Amino acid sequence: MQHRIIVLGAGYTGATAAGRLARRLHPDDVSITLVNAAPDFVERVRMHQLAAGQELRNRPFAEMFKGTGVRLEVAEVAGIDVDRRTVQVSGRGADGGVSDGGTRELPYDTLVYALGSGWNDHGVPGAEQHAHEIASRAGALRLRERLGELAAGGTVTVVGGGLTGLEAATEIAESHPHLAVSLAVRGSLGDWLSEKGRAHLRKVLDGLGVTVHEHAAVTAVEADHVTTADGRTLPAAVTVWTAGFAVHPIAGASALETGETGQIVVDGTMRSVSHPDVYAVGDAALAMGDGGKPLRMSCASGVPTAWQAADSIAARLTGGKLPHTPLRYFNQCISLGRKEGLIQYVTADDRSKDAALTGRIAALYKEIVCKGAAWGVANPTLAMPTRRRRVLPAEERTVPAVEVRAADASA
Repeated sequence: MQHRIIVLGAGYTGATAAGRLARRLHPDDVSITLVNAAPDFVERVRMHQLAAGQELRNRPFAEMFKGTGVRLEVAEVAGIDVDRRTVQVSGRGADGGVSDGGTRELPYDTLVYALGSGWNDHGVPGAEQHAHEIASRAGALRLRERLGELAAGGTVTVVGGGLTGLEAATEIAESHPHLAVSLAVRGSLGDWLSEKGRAHLRKVLDGLGVTVHEHAAVTAVEADHVTTADGRTLPAAVTVWTAGFAVHPIAGASALETGETGQIVVDGTMRSVSHPDVYAVGDAALAMGDGGKPLRMSCASGVPTAWQAADSIAARLTGGKLPHTPLRYFNQCISLGRKEGLIQYVTADDRSKDAALTGRIAALYKEIVCKGAAWGVANPTLAMPTRRRRVLPAEERTVPAVEVRAADASA
């Protein structure tokens, strides 16, 4: 009987994990099912470009995984029962086929949870009703339509001074020079960047005409303005909310052990500490990086967790040696429109170094990174060599020595 592997979510991490598993394990021994609500891959790191009016390449999963043995289930995840080892889904069915739309169960032997995250309004009054999010394709398209309705001089306020906020503000300002774009940040602009990075960021924002409101924590959102903690009122015919992400709630509603953020607590191999047949990757995982710090939600740290999880699953099923993928950072890549960029070099635990790359070469660097990430997902049969190993019978699988030592140490 085949070992049933289900991967929930086909963002960067889920799609990467599914493709890597297909390259690691013999198709006669495993069935790999990829469950996703949409039939095509969404380049989430480009949602600010989509919102600003640019067109993105369509990448259907049916083409991406053709010939790999990965089976696509186009469906919404309704719940998981980790004790019964089943997933409840509703939607179109296998390979996008037609179904009755009802909820059905999919049994698994190993589950890879990669449902990721969405926008987080932090409970700010009016944010859900009046603000736009760009954490999803649907949200980016809604914002795109709304921006197209604004007359010259229309006010757009981007809330949040992180990477997403910076990219959104600059992209919108560059694509819509007739609009008055502003950026509201909780602290100082780019306060985590190096001196060189901060100076370049401010130069680009000034050049694009973006008004920056520093120390402006937004406490309420209305249809035509936002209010800050110090009582300021900032005009906003359109409010774009980029102040953080929240994980999908499915895991928190299950018996899986989760942290305060709702992320699944995992060990160094990305396996759930409460349910060893469940692995979590990307934004869904509460994983520790260099120096024992939790990894932040990002593509940069998410894809290596997918590599780690897929290779760990393959090792445990085939009796191989458990791998160790370094979970560390090298840089933060920020696009500032299509012509400018900022590459901030960081330590392994994500603290800024003095060095930074700026200007057009930085924009090109960021574009190469984005294209490389999408290419790796879209070409699972080319992104890594094929080493399909046979799965051992359950009774022949032994606990690798590194796991024995870990268990002994905690006894």
